[in-house]
Amino acid sequence: MLAIGNKIKKDNPNAKVVYMSAERYVQHMVNSIRNNTIGEFKLYYRHIDALLIDDIQFFSKKERSQEEFFYTFNNLLDTQRQIILTCDRFPKEVDDLDERLKSRLSWGLTVDIEPPELETRVAILMKKAHLSGNGLQLNEEVAFFIAKRIRSNVRELEGALQRVFAYARFTRDSLSIELVQSALKDLLASHQKLITLDSIQKTVAEYYKIRVADLLSKKRTRSIARPRQIAMALAKELTNHSLPEIGDAFGGRDHTTVIHACRKVEELIETDTRIEEDHRNLRRTLSS
Repeated sequence: MLAIGNKIKKDNPNAKVVYMSAERYVQHMVNSIRNNTIGEFKLYYRHIDALLIDDIQFFSKKERSQEEFFYTFNNLLDTQRQIILTCDRFPKEVDDLDERLKSRLSWGLTVDIEPPELETRVAILMKKAHLSGNGLQLNEEVAFFIAKRIRSNVRELEGALQRVFAYARFTRDSLSIELVQSALKDLLASHQKLITLDSIQKTVAEYYKIRVADLLSKKRTRSIARPRQIAMALAKELTNHSLPEIGDAFGGRDHTTVIHACRKVEELIETDTRIEEDHRNLRRTLSS
C-alpha cells in the first residue's frame, strides 16, 4: 500500500494522499465526535485525491464508522478520486458489515493477493538484507531456510528477518541456520503446528464433504480424485515435506503422482474459476 501511495505522489507531487489503517480511521472519527469536530472530519476525508486504508475488516460491528465511511466512499467515487482498500478476506465474506457498503466495495476491481512464491520470498530477504546496511551477511542457504518456513506474507517475512538481525547483534554471531532456529524458535514452532499433512487432509476433506479415508484410498472418481490432487498440491506449497513423503501420506503413492497432481492443479487454477476459488479458500483457511 505504501508503495502505491508513493507512486501516486511521484506521478502527481501535489496529490493529497491519505494512507492509514481502518483502526486509525475509526479512532479519528471517535475523537472527532468526542471533540465535536465531526464536520472537520468529514471535510478532511472528502477533499483528498487518494484514500488508502488497510484492514477494512476492522469496520465489522462498528455501525457508525461504517455509515460515515459509506458516505466518504460515495463522495470520493462521485468526484473520481482513487480509493484503495485491503482486507484479509473478500468484502462479501466480512461478517457484520453493512450490505450497502459491501455492495459499494464490490463495484471496484477486487484482486486476491497470494503470498509470494518461495523464490520471491528469498529474493525479498536478500534485498532487504542488502539494503539494511548493518554489516550482517545473509547467504542464500539461510535465506531459503527462512523463506521456506515463513510463508504467510511479506510483512511477517520482514519481521522475521529483523528478529534474526537483532538476535545476531545481541549474540555477536554470524547469520547461520542454527542462529535463525534460535532467533525464531517460537515463530517457527507456530508455523510448524499450523500446517501439517494431517491438517491439510482434514481441511480438504471437510471442505469437500468427504472422508479423509477417501483421500487416502484408491478411488479415482472425480469427486474424490480432484480433492486429493488439490490436497497434494497444498501439501507441496505449504509444508516442507518432500514429494515422496507427501505421496506416502496419501495412501502410499509415489512422487510422480504428486508431481502430476501439482501440475494438474496449476493448470486448473488458470482455466477453472471454481478450482481457483477452492484453492484460494483452502489456502486461506490453512494459513489463518
